[in-house]
Formats: sequence, structure tokens, C-alpha cells
Amino acid sequence: MKKGFCTILFLLLSTTLLFAADTKFTATVSKSQVGVGEQFEIDFTLNTTGTRFTPPDVSAFQVLSGPNESISATVVNGSSVVSTTYSFILAATKEGTFNITAAAIVVNGHTLTSNPLKIKVQGQAPPQTKTQAQPAPADDNSQVNTKDLAKSLFMRADVSKTKVYTGEQIKVRYKLYTRVDLVANQLDKAPDLNGFWNQDVVNKNPNAMWTAETYNGVKYSVAVIKETVLFAEHSGDLTIDPLAMTFIVRLKTPPRKFMDNPYGNFQDIKYQVKSTPVTVHAAPLPEAGKPVGFSGAVGSFSVYTDIDKKELKANETINYTFEVKGSGNLNLINAPKITPPVDFEKYDPKTTDRITVDSNGIAGSRQFSYLLIPRHQGNYKLDLAKFTYFDPSAKRYITLPTSEFNIKVNKGDMQVNVPVFNSADQQDIKMLGNDIRYIKTSSAGLYQHGGEFYGSVMYYILLLLGPLSFAAAFFYRRWEADYNSDLVLVKSRKAGKVAAKRLADADKQLAAGNKVAFFEAIARGLYGYLSDKLNIPVADLNKETIEERLRVRSVSEPVIKQLNDTMDSCEMARFAPVSVISQQQVFENAKNIINEIEDKL
Repeated sequence: MKKGFCTILFLLLSTTLLFAADTKFTATVSKSQVGVGEQFEIDFTLNTTGTRFTPPDVSAFQVLSGPNESISATVVNGSSVVSTTYSFILAATKEGTFNITAAAIVVNGHTLTSNPLKIKVQGQAPPQTKTQAQPAPADDNSQVNTKDLAKSLFMRADVSKTKVYTGEQIKVRYKLYTRVDLVANQLDKAPDLNGFWNQDVVNKNPNAMWTAETYNGVKYSVAVIKETVLFAEHSGDLTIDPLAMTFIVRLKTPPRKFMDNPYGNFQDIKYQVKSTPVTVHAAPLPEAGKPVGFSGAVGSFSVYTDIDKKELKANETINYTFEVKGSGNLNLINAPKITPPVDFEKYDPKTTDRITVDSNGIAGSRQFSYLLIPRHQGNYKLDLAKFTYFDPSAKRYITLPTSEFNIKVNKGDMQVNVPVFNSADQQDIKMLGNDIRYIKTSSAGLYQHGGEFYGSVMYYILLLLGPLSFAAAFFYRRWEADYNSDLVLVKSRKAGKVAAKRLADADKQLAAGNKVAFFEAIARGLYGYLSDKLNIPVADLNKETIEERLRVRSVSEPVIKQLNDTMDSCEMARFAPVSVISQQQVFENAKNIINEIEDKL
């Protein structure tokens, strides 16, 4: 017994040691010493895939982005090696030495923790832009008049397209043009992107990359300040508001006295630069030829489907994979509605994203994995779904067929479906008192004639209970079918409960101190609630339509104004470094708006 116990303990210990040796979860930081206001990046790298990532405590810093998950695969000796990285971009807010606790992740049922990190914050952040980083062109070292500075230093919003369809991606780059030396810079106001779903292109290089470019016949040093990918959320004329920055410009001044430097003196001045607003015209998607199964995908895509087995037994599982690849609004593509045979059970899909965001836009793949279970034997055909998207280049809808799979389901194991009944052997049965019965000493169970259960009141009550229960169930079923026949009313009735779940997610983000995720959850909760409650399609969901529907339903103007203010606060807080907005106040406003609308409607 002791030897067996020791053997099991040794095997468990060996398995744990082998798992710990093969799987590594490490934390790295781009800079261990920074200044106040300086940005740095933290990466948590796992040399496999895991679930339930628990981020560290970064409350001592301002979270600019994260956690951002990226999955990469490399081929080593003919086999694929997968690694997962979770990254944060942080900014120091005060001086001191701060400890970043370990992050945690679950791999194959084991919880791994990373190494802790220590960050030292001392002094102010160095200027992000220096004269050595972007010298002015050689022919422009002459004197520059401050009145003519606008011709030598300006910013442009370079938009890839100004005429698009709703849902089509646009790439915008904010480019700085200069012919003077810059000493330092400061961001004053990030652009408002109302009416757009947007995602920034993250540049891990903290230094600006300068290139030479000729614009309107004049040569400039040019740097890209910010890159963003936009998707028009609704049709109409949408405005990309300016990006504003303040620069310290070093200008060359002529010598004023005989003893001055004959090569001239220098003067540093503060100068504000703002890009010009850009108007984008978003055309609605054409109604002519729109397929019934179209769910809003816009771009250029392909579809891949596969199953992990084509022959199995009843009650075993099949993994059905549906993967969309290409470029476009991948983040907005929902799981397709598949229709397996009636003898199959279907479970909600698992979504896996492999999406990249760079200067070329958003591209990659979104994979949906469905678990199917056949319950009866037979031969089946799986032709589960088709994928439809709108191609802006071709200006038409395209429906991609998927592969058809023939599945053979054999009879399941008997011990799984039918319980085994084992009868006793005849030799094990003993008959007692077979020849002479024993005298009964207990009561013989005598009863008065006419006192039987048959014919009593309880007998007839129980006899009628069955038909009455069947009739009640039948009429209840009909009432329930009529009550739920109108899908629009069903969604409207359940809108409040769905919104409460979304606000619960926002409350979790608020408690975790994740500002960006909190405001995204509030915005999704309000827009999703209003879409369900007012029966507004996602493609038509905008402030003007929402206000019109609320006024038609006699919702008070103060509630409508509070709704607009809350939505504006969410948009501003998600994409602008605004610190004056109270997250708790926004959360309470969102709950109050939903309660007011529920009471009214």
C-alpha cells in the first residue's frame, strides 16, 4: 500500500515538474526607469496558449492601452510553436519606486504566475521630439519670420478615402510637416471621432520617424503623429475633427549688435498646430440585392470550414470550424447562425481572433468553433452556413458557399444508452416455508366493506386531475407561443435585463480601474439597449434616429439630453485623455437613463 502511494506521488510530482519546465510565463518591461509622463510598455509572454488571464495591479500608473492580446505561430523543426503575449502601454504619473505584481493565467488546468517587476520613476519625462531627431532641411537654416511660421510648420489629416460605404474601413494618418527645428511637443486635444468605430495603430517605437516629402512644391521633414483605422457607423456626412498639439520651435534670429554671434542667435517660442477638419461622406449600403442572411460584414473576405471527424458513434462530439479571413470590419463580424440536423445538439461557439492593425488597415481572421453532438445513428449531410459580405470595390454583395460534409454516425455503446440489468441466478434464490406456512401473529388487515379507495371522492378528483392538467398545459403553451410570437416585442421586453448584464460588466471594469474598457462597456450597453428597446437596426443606430424615436414615445427632453451627454462623455473618454469625467457619475447616469425609459415605455 505504501509503495503504491509513493509511486503515485512520484508520478504526480514528475508531471508537475515537466509541465513547469516546458511552459513559461514571463514579464518584461521596455524601460525600468522612466520620468513622470513618460510612456513604457509591459509584455507578458506565454510560450503556448492559455485561458483566464488575470492582469497585474497597475493602479499606480495611467493605462493608455491594454491588455492587448496577440497570438503568434512559428514553425520549428517542422512543428508549429504558438506563443501568446498580453501587452500594456502605461504612463508614469508620479515619482517613486513601484512594484507591478505578477500576472496569472491558466494552462491545461494549472495556474501560472509571471515574475513581478519594479519600475523607478524619477524626474520629468525627456522631450519626445528633439532637434537631433528631425533636423530641418539643409536649405532652410535661414531666418524664419514668426508670421510665416504657418507655412513652415503645420499638420494634415491624410485620409485614404473621403467617399465610402457604411462599414467600410478608412485609414487616417495625422502627419506633421516642418521646415524648422522643434525642441519639444505636447498633445492638446485628440480628434473627435463621433460616428466612427475606430482602432488606433499602436506604434511601439517611442521616437518619431522622420522622412523627406515634397508638398505643394516645397520640401519638408515629415513625421506621422497618429494612425487610426475608422469604420463609418451610419450614413451621412461625418467629420473628423482636428488633432491639436503645441510645439516649442527654435527660430534663428539675426545678430543685433556688433559683438553678437555672427552666425545668428536662436529663440524658442511656443506655437500651436491644429489639423484641418476632414469631411467623409458615408453612403448607405444598397438595399437592392441585399441577401437575407447579410449581417453587416464589409470588406474583402474568404471562408474556410472544416470538421475534425467524419465517422463517429452517437453521443460523441464533432468540432465544426467556421473561419473568416480577409480585411475589413472583422471585429464587428458575429458568429453565423448554423442549422445542423434535428438529431444534432449544438452549443455556443468559441471565438478566436488573429487580427492585426497596422498602416494597411485591419486584417486577419476570426474563427468560430462549434461543438456538435449527434444523438442517433445514421448518415447525415452537414451544409451548415453561408457567409455574405459587401465588397466596396465591386459595389455588390457576395455570398460565399461552404463545404458540405458527409457524416456517418454509428450506434452508440449500449452501456451508455441503456442501463444493464443483471437478474439473480436461480441457485441464489431460497424459498422459505414452501411446505407448511407459518402461523400469522400480526393483524390480517381487515377493513370495512364499502370503505375502498375505488369510488371515493379522492378517486374521482385524481381521475379528473390528469385531463385538467393536460388542458391547462395546452392553453398555457398556446398563450406562451402568442406572447413570444412578435420577436420585436420580445427583444423590447428583455432589453432592460440585457442592459443590466452589460452595465454589470462596466461595473467590473470600473472596480478594476480600466478606464477605456469601462467607457466602451457603457457605450455598448446604452446603444445595445436602445437598439433592442426601440427596434432600431444596428446600421441605422445614430443619435438623430434615437432622439426621434424617443420623442415619438413621449420620453422627456431632460432624459434625452442626459442620454446625449452620457454618450458624448463616453466617446470623449474613450479616445481623448480627459480626466475630468467622473466614471462613477457616468455609470449612475447610464442606470438612471435606462430606468427612466423603462418606466416610460
